[in-house]
Amino acid sequence: MKDEEDDIIPNEDENNESFDDAANEGFEDVIRPSNGSHFYENDENPEDTITKVTGMYKDWFLDYASYVILERAVPAIEDGFKPVQRRIMHSMKELDDGRYNKVANIVGHTMQYHPHGDASIGDAIVQIGQKDLIIDMQGNWGNILTGDSAAAPRYIEARISKFGHDVLYSPKITEWGLSYDGRKAEPINLPVKFPLLLAQGAEGIAVGLSTKVLPHNFNELIDCSIKVLKNKPFTLYPDFPTAGIADVSGYNDGMRGGRVRVRAKINQLDKQTLVITQIPFSTNTSTLIDSILKANEKGKIKVKKIEDNTAAEVEILIHLPPGVSPDKTIDALYAFTACETSVAPLGCVIENHKPRFIGVSDMLKISTHRTVDLLKRELEIQLDELENKWHFSTLEKIFIREEMYIDFKLYSDRESLYTYMYDRFKPFVKSFVREINDDDLQKLTQIPMIRITRFDSDKADEAIAKLEADMEQVKHHLDHIIDFAIDFFQKLKDKYGKGRERQTELRSFDNIEATKVVLRNTKLYVNREEGFFGTGLKKDEYVADCSDIDDVIVFLRDGKMMVSKVDDKKFVGKDIIHIAVFDKNDKRTIYNMIYRDGKNGSAFIKRFNVSGITRDKFYDLTQEKAGSQVLYFSANPNGEAETVTILLRQIGSIKKLKWDVDFSDIAIKGRASRGNTVTKYPIKKIELKEKGISTLRPRKVWFDDTVQRLNVDGRGELLGEFRPNDRLLIINQSGKLKTIIPELTTHFDEDMIVLEKWHPKKPISAIYYDGEKERYFVKRFLVENENKEEIFITEHEKSQLEVVSTDWRPMAEIVFAKVKGVQKDPITVDLEQFIAIKGIKAIGNQLTTDKLKQVNLLEPLPYEEPEEVQPEDVEVTGEDNVSDDIQTETDDDGQITLSLE
Repeated sequence: MKDEEDDIIPNEDENNESFDDAANEGFEDVIRPSNGSHFYENDENPEDTITKVTGMYKDWFLDYASYVILERAVPAIEDGFKPVQRRIMHSMKELDDGRYNKVANIVGHTMQYHPHGDASIGDAIVQIGQKDLIIDMQGNWGNILTGDSAAAPRYIEARISKFGHDVLYSPKITEWGLSYDGRKAEPINLPVKFPLLLAQGAEGIAVGLSTKVLPHNFNELIDCSIKVLKNKPFTLYPDFPTAGIADVSGYNDGMRGGRVRVRAKINQLDKQTLVITQIPFSTNTSTLIDSILKANEKGKIKVKKIEDNTAAEVEILIHLPPGVSPDKTIDALYAFTACETSVAPLGCVIENHKPRFIGVSDMLKISTHRTVDLLKRELEIQLDELENKWHFSTLEKIFIREEMYIDFKLYSDRESLYTYMYDRFKPFVKSFVREINDDDLQKLTQIPMIRITRFDSDKADEAIAKLEADMEQVKHHLDHIIDFAIDFFQKLKDKYGKGRERQTELRSFDNIEATKVVLRNTKLYVNREEGFFGTGLKKDEYVADCSDIDDVIVFLRDGKMMVSKVDDKKFVGKDIIHIAVFDKNDKRTIYNMIYRDGKNGSAFIKRFNVSGITRDKFYDLTQEKAGSQVLYFSANPNGEAETVTILLRQIGSIKKLKWDVDFSDIAIKGRASRGNTVTKYPIKKIELKEKGISTLRPRKVWFDDTVQRLNVDGRGELLGEFRPNDRLLIINQSGKLKTIIPELTTHFDEDMIVLEKWHPKKPISAIYYDGEKERYFVKRFLVENENKEEIFITEHEKSQLEVVSTDWRPMAEIVFAKVKGVQKDPITVDLEQFIAIKGIKAIGNQLTTDKLKQVNLLEPLPYEEPEEVQPEDVEVTGEDNVSDDIQTETDDDGQITLSLE
């Protein structure tokens, strides 16, 4: 049987207007039967005709788009539900008898209201249930951590949670409409008295727009709702069920353009094992492990084995091969795998049947004010019901007390009876809250005689008095509706807030540079003579290990320099004198160079560093004269300044043909500087006489507690100035101690209590509780092995570090616990006098046998630290370095004279 629905096509005019013209001016639709044949503009020659469906596209597609936006994908601002979710919760209320219902039964019942099949309903129920807020679940509902799906609807059960009962339903104030087939009544919006949309979050893709509202913390939402009612400022940040660590600095109130970076929580279990205990939002353990394996296959990271022990909580063990840095691997996991994800919120909701883009702060305000309105309407209905009860109870009392029922037999019809009753009630009219009507009288005439005969006037007065008290209370709530709403929110928090504390840790992230943490598993080669470099030149000279995302810096004999990406094979120019993997942020690598200016010009000496460059652009380090040539070149990763010997050619009457030049006498400037004159005579050869030491100032290192990372940018607490061999001392609450070279990629344990520059001769003092001996001990020691992590308290499970100090002469206050009502006075202990410096493994001296309440560190005794003599340093400030110019003079023998101006 053919479909009876007709196709609609445009009827274009005789001038055969274009589609755009027709769309703009409008066109008359012609209805023709849909018989499977094609419609053509010219029936005589169908092969040369194009069919146009502008009418269908213009009208039907817009209708479809509107339907998807309003009825399927985007939640309503009023209750935070999409239509399918609202219909599910309405169906569950209709089925509710306090017991669990099969989800399959709920799905079937919801199909009376939702015309899109059981699959979409079943998926929506599982998504709501996994939020663990308004649905009480039983059975296997899947696992958001592992990505495991829920069991089939016939195997799992659900019912409305107690919280759901308290905030979702109130039939008397619910607006109702007809279901899609007109057979049933369904709520237009549920009277939700809680910011449910922000608590659960929402995600949907419609036609032409999408929405992504991130979930927020239950207790924080209530606290912020109370602040809204008190006209106090508030700030909302997301809280994810998968926990993790989030940087919300770019959240932008959840609006378009915002961005939230979320990281897995990764800790170092031991030197060769990392453990992931929390995962980023929008990922699961399966996708996370897959991303790690892919990064391992691509050579970005190096992993030996991965174990997934996730059950109720996440535990992914990552075993590293020997020699792989755990700190760099953690950063690489964030840089190259799903251990760090970026979530883009987009607040879009339906309001007044239109999509509206809105921030989470406005969502909360709208929800909070709507909750106040709903509570007010409930109170108004409650007051009206109480007034009606009071009204009829008073009528009943007067009716029985005045024995109006005795004269009923005198009136044969209703009108005369009602007239009689109205007259009898006239003396009491002023005492009623409203006028007496026929319905009131009819109810009075229907009171059973047995109730009249057993009527107790005192009990009636008590009941009326209670109703009056209830009415006064409701009126008070209405007069103080804001206070009532605040109390409502506070009760919700007290009743349901326990166990719903924030899961996601908020922290600012540092930006991880991929080039610094990528595993360099590729070898870089160079053919200096021919001017090629690349990873494919395996028969040529090996340069260094690199990765496919590294940059390479190349210096040529003619004084040109270029930075380019690692490639399989690339030509840069013949006669390469230096090549290395390039770090654009490295200002400590100093290049020492002597070059000839032009074919027969003078020789110049210069020192410079390279920072800001444009990739694949040649930079001339000479004065750009033809025939210029580099005579001497060295790259120094720590600013070393060597001494070289200059040998001149024998020309004319030059008396001195040989002398030494110390690069430490030359100021470090930008790469474009000319440099200082060495000699105007031809140089025969330059020889290295003596290697130099670093001429750079010690590097200042800070610790930023916000991101828990080291930096050289001045953020956080200054730890000190560090030379290449200086180390950091790290002490944890667990009694572990180690020293490390301060690298910016270092990760720190959460229980770290000491982080400072390490002085090898400075003793460490500690008071700890020995779990085996059940006594307190004092010890002082020096770090014996700077390359090994050691524990300096006993390894009994009950052993516990009380205090640790790195002062030269520490003082401690010992506060005793009260024993049998006796309180000993605190004592002060000079730890330097109490015990001599011993080995790190020594138990120490017993402090006391008494029970302690606490141990406090006091101000240390004065002590003058011995000063260390350090060589003079030169500071590097990059391209715009301003320092004293070194002026040079050259005598007749070619001797260079250096003098500071």
